[in-house]
Amino acid sequence: MALLSPLQCQQLAETLPDTPETVIAISQLRRGLARAWVVGEITEGGTAVSQTAIVEDTGQPGEPLVFGHDVAQMAGLLRQIPGWFCVNVSRDSAPGLVPLIEQMMGCPVRLLEDVYHTLTQPAPAVTHPHVRLLTPADLSLLEAAPFELQGTQPRRTLLEMVAAGAVVDGQLVAIAQNYARTDRYGEIGVHTLPAYRQQGYALATAAAVARYIQSLGLTPVWSCGAHNQASLRTAVRLGFVGVSRRVYLILDR
Repeated sequence: MALLSPLQCQQLAETLPDTPETVIAISQLRRGLARAWVVGEITEGGTAVSQTAIVEDTGQPGEPLVFGHDVAQMAGLLRQIPGWFCVNVSRDSAPGLVPLIEQMMGCPVRLLEDVYHTLTQPAPAVTHPHVRLLTPADLSLLEAAPFELQGTQPRRTLLEMVAAGAVVDGQLVAIAQNYARTDRYGEIGVHTLPAYRQQGYALATAAAVARYIQSLGLTPVWSCGAHNQASLRTAVRLGFVGVSRRVYLILDR
């Protein structure tokens, strides 16, 4: 087991099935924004379907995504990866992996379901006087915003993806962005500063980004923890429908 090279990360991206659950992994591998480890070797044709892969989005360190079916291989990889505190796995893998992690890490594991939605009907046109699509000219606005709004790659967000923001008194207070994109899907991430919540910003910014994703011929994806009722309500209001679930295994230290 070794950390994959950038070329091997590109090859791994082409072996993962393009589904709502893999959008972030595939997109970040392709964009050079992820680290990855596999059991076995990466060849020009990619990895075998039976192998285990772990992908860590560098924008969300410590929360790797795990793909595969062999829980012993998963545990073996995790043993050699530093700094993680939770992992995202398939629902089928969770029961077998939990006791292995608890034994390996010496602490209980808490489970949290991760719900995936897609929007297959046209996104609604939701307008708000403070909300608009952001452009590369808004880089200084984004860079001046709190980290939870600007993220780790504000320049690349505006140049390579798409984002919509709520601008109040010259400051960015909410954002929705197409965080990750594959050949079939576009993942939407949304955040509103606490003082500006319940004012319709999440709904309007997310609707604008969803419409843009659909204009590219892609299906918008919305994922969030099953405990996040505000996010779930926004997804439903926009017409998203739940399609699948994965599970976060969180070290309960």
